[in-house]
Amino acid sequence: MESSDNLQGQLPAPQRVAPRTRVFAVGKAGIAAAIQLLERGVDPQTVVTLCRDGAATQHITGAKPIIVPTAAPTQASAGKITPELLAEIKAQLDGTDFVFVVGALGGQTGREFIPRIARVAKESGNLVFGFVSLPFDCEGSLRQARACAAMQALKSCTDAVLCVPNQKLWKLIPENAPLEEAFKISDSFLADAMHGMLRMLTCKSVIEVHLPELCMVLGGPNNQTAFAVAEASGPNRARKAVEKLLASPTLDAGIALRQADAIVVGVFSGPDLAISEVHSVIEQLSRHCPNVPVITGAGVDASLGAKLVATLFVGRAMAGSGSTPTSQTAQIISEVPLRTPSQASGPDTHPGHAATASRPPARVVPPPPELPEEKITELLERQTHKTTLPKPPVRWRQEQLKLELVSKGRFDKSEPTIYKGEDLDVPTFIRRGIVLN
Repeated sequence: MESSDNLQGQLPAPQRVAPRTRVFAVGKAGIAAAIQLLERGVDPQTVVTLCRDGAATQHITGAKPIIVPTAAPTQASAGKITPELLAEIKAQLDGTDFVFVVGALGGQTGREFIPRIARVAKESGNLVFGFVSLPFDCEGSLRQARACAAMQALKSCTDAVLCVPNQKLWKLIPENAPLEEAFKISDSFLADAMHGMLRMLTCKSVIEVHLPELCMVLGGPNNQTAFAVAEASGPNRARKAVEKLLASPTLDAGIALRQADAIVVGVFSGPDLAISEVHSVIEQLSRHCPNVPVITGAGVDASLGAKLVATLFVGRAMAGSGSTPTSQTAQIISEVPLRTPSQASGPDTHPGHAATASRPPARVVPPPPELPEEKITELLERQTHKTTLPKPPVRWRQEQLKLELVSKGRFDKSEPTIYKGEDLDVPTFIRRGIVLN
């Protein structure tokens, strides 16, 4: 019989099986984000485009196009998808594990089909992640309200939704930038988020991010997720990457980190990735969110070369609200309390709130006792006669200093120094009678 060591040597080494992913790019915005995703090295065969205009797919090669029929909008508005369209979507879901649905909820195609594609993918047994953008404030309150409603519908049928409110990117847009250039910035953020997520799921990681942990941080209909992606190279590339992460407008100048319930950090680079660099990234980010659980992923991606890429996902629980505001700023940006009322008394409660909650009841001071008129008159007379005489002023008097003549020693017999009739050997204040203070 062969020894157990020999048998183990013949067994193949266990390898991590890469999950099979599918990216559904919905509408013109979704296709634009998918184009940028392909420029980052993603296999075009994993991308499926869905739009009403076939011309939008001319700039993307290798992807599977699905053209929405003309009659689909009316049926889609009624909550239905044609059987032919449903069959095409399910055919693209065959053999997949993860489904990414990307697009803009401000447009009609994205608003109608992104939640429905996500629901079909979820019912097929896939893990579904949504990557969407919300319209600018200048696009009107009606479009914002419809986008927010589609956002809530998407959250109810996905494992996680990563949202880019376009208004947050306003500072990155030059003043005279063309209209199309402004939307390309939003598409780039969506592509960065998808690429960072794909790298965590498919890259050979030394420190793996487990899916239950990832879904715990990002998932849930009442969760809000912020993200940022940064890359750096050269000396101190870990510090530079963290500085770029913190400067990202999607983190609201670090407010999202301070309000986080948990964060997921992925650090990837070429074969020269050092553990000290991973430690540096985690340590710097932890300073901005102390006492917050951190889930770390790190690995080697040979395609990065000398570049270090840091991906940050920030999750926080939002209190449920039945109202639907008409502004995306009130709906999405951090105006919702971080913790639920049941957690308000925990150790993370604001010091001012804790002091207010634990303040003892106000002490009631009783009124002074009532006195008879005779007693009041007596007290007033005492105050009247009890006058204090002014103290006499203090006069300061300078006494004459009793100075003793000191022998001049060997100069005792020397002649005095006389100048204009005055003996200069005698101190001036004595010769002139100056009184010292």
